[in-house]
Amino acid sequence: MKEQIITLLNTYENAAYLISIVINIMISILGLVPSVFLTAANLAVFGFWKGTFLSFAGEAIGAIVAFVLYRKGFRKLSETKMLSHPKVRRLLEAKGLEAFFLVLSLRLFPFVPSGVVTFVAAIGKTSLLIFMIASSIGKIPALLLEAYSVYQLMNWTWQGKVILTFLSVFLFLFTWKKINRKNAQINKN
Repeated sequence: MKEQIITLLNTYENAAYLISIVINIMISILGLVPSVFLTAANLAVFGFWKGTFLSFAGEAIGAIVAFVLYRKGFRKLSETKMLSHPKVRRLLEAKGLEAFFLVLSLRLFPFVPSGVVTFVAAIGKTSLLIFMIASSIGKIPALLLEAYSVYQLMNWTWQGKVILTFLSVFLFLFTWKKINRKNAQINKN
């Protein structure tokens, strides 16, 4: 996917910035598609700092567009039982400073899907202004970490090798834990 985007951005150089942002908006609206491949393409085409800034701008604008669309289309879902988990309810009910800090902290936490945070905040009571500010501020460190990691992996530096090793160990442990949990449940029944 990264190569196709690189080709697209290089083919339409005059509109490359806009194309990248539009792709990021589409990723944000879809909600569950990771943007790491677009970050990698932006870094390859525009360099580290321009690529990182472009990825940040696209993700920030995309989150705002997704928030507005989700709010218009899914607001009634906030009343359903499927969103009854206490942590989800907390974000759904949050307003003002509480909403700001919840969105900000969830953006900073790397394992919480961005689309889920946007969706729950949008159908809840969080204002658009609070969401825009908290989401954008929270994306800065997360995107810098993502861009740095992707850049190191793309250039296969020693830092990239360390990052890949840690990712591999993490994925192995995560998978192993899931398998053991599943086996424990099977043996329990």
